[in-house]
Formats: sequence, structure tokens, C-alpha cells
Amino acid sequence: MKVGVVYAKPDRQAWLTVDVPEGATIEDAIRRSGILAQFPEIDLAQQKVGIYGKVAALDAPVADGARVEIYRPTTADPKTVRRRAPAPKPAAAAAGGNVEAA
Repeated sequence: MKVGVVYAKPDRQAWLTVDVPEGATIEDAIRRSGILAQFPEIDLAQQKVGIYGKVAALDAPVADGARVEIYRPTTADPKTVRRRAPAPKPAAAAAGGNVEAA
């Protein structure tokens, strides 16, 4: 079976294709791909993994054509980031023009 293994950092991404035997797990695919040598900061004991955007356990089986993903740890709480973001500007002000009443 062919399986994709992906990992992305802000400045570098990798998508590797690996052959795995029938019954292989997510961890098997990751280890066989060689991605751990390319990104030594990956810690499978700490980081979440998944298939097609759904978090899964390392011992979950993979299917032919699956995309195994290794997720980076969250560095900021998404709710906090939204609260800190500036409020959107009104369309007229953002366009830089004057709006006349009809």
C-alpha cells in the first residue's frame, strides 16, 4: 500500500510517499517514511497525529492512499488570538473613498 506522510513548519514542508504492508499503523508509516530524520524536533510521544485532518492514535491502521499528518503543537490559544485581532474596518473606510448618500 502507498501512504503519504506530511509535516509542515512555517518555513518548510514535507510530503513523503511510503510503501507499507497491509495492516500497517500510523506509527509504522511515519517511521518508514524517514520524516523523523528530516525533522528531528518531531516527538511522537507529545505531538498529535491524524489521517485527513482527523486526530487518530499512533496504533490506528492506515488504508491505501491515506494521508498521515503530524501536527505541530499549538503555540497560541486560538480564542486569545481572535480577541487580540483588530476589529475589521468598514468597507468605505477600507476602500479609502468617500461614500455619498443617494
